[in-house]
Amino acid sequence: MKEKIISKASDMFLKLGFKSITMDDIAGEMCISKKTIYKYFCNKEILIEESTATIHKEVHQIIDRIISKNYNAIEENFEIRKMFKEMFKSSATSPIYQLKKHYPEIYDRVMSREINECNAAFEQNIRKGIQQGLYRENINVESYIQFYYLLVFNIKANTSSENEGQKIELEILEYHTRAMATQKGIIELEKHLLNYTI
Repeated sequence: MKEKIISKASDMFLKLGFKSITMDDIAGEMCISKKTIYKYFCNKEILIEESTATIHKEVHQIIDRIISKNYNAIEENFEIRKMFKEMFKSSATSPIYQLKKHYPEIYDRVMSREINECNAAFEQNIRKGIQQGLYRENINVESYIQFYYLLVFNIKANTSSENEGQKIELEILEYHTRAMATQKGIIELEKHLLNYTI
């Protein structure tokens, strides 16, 4: 039952927001009593904490699956971008923005969790791109990881509209890729930009 509550709550938080969803809403959606939810979670903050941990785990499992498909480095980034777009397509307001605004302490814990896993994925992608001749060999990998992380998460945390955030994130991906790309990488990037719809 605990896992079912976390799963339903995660889904509702992502679609409708961390602030607007109440324990009553979750109980109503699941056809259970609010008392049942409180048996496992003494308050909404703990449920949000566990839900964000579950979402984090699911996101990184999907990213690992995408990476395992052996796309080239640029294609891989676009596939990950599509996954986020699909995951948040029904959200009007950015979930990360809401979390930062209404639950800043939980947001800080989520971000400290994200930084290590995201940076490892970014580094793996950059090194793969260099090896494939899509990114230049002489770039400072650590700096580019930091630039990309700061750009992506600043947008997520400071843009309330999910749709607007998605558009800016695509521009960040283009900016990041162009900054590193070889001529071969630019051709690959242009191909994906042509076929990508927001």
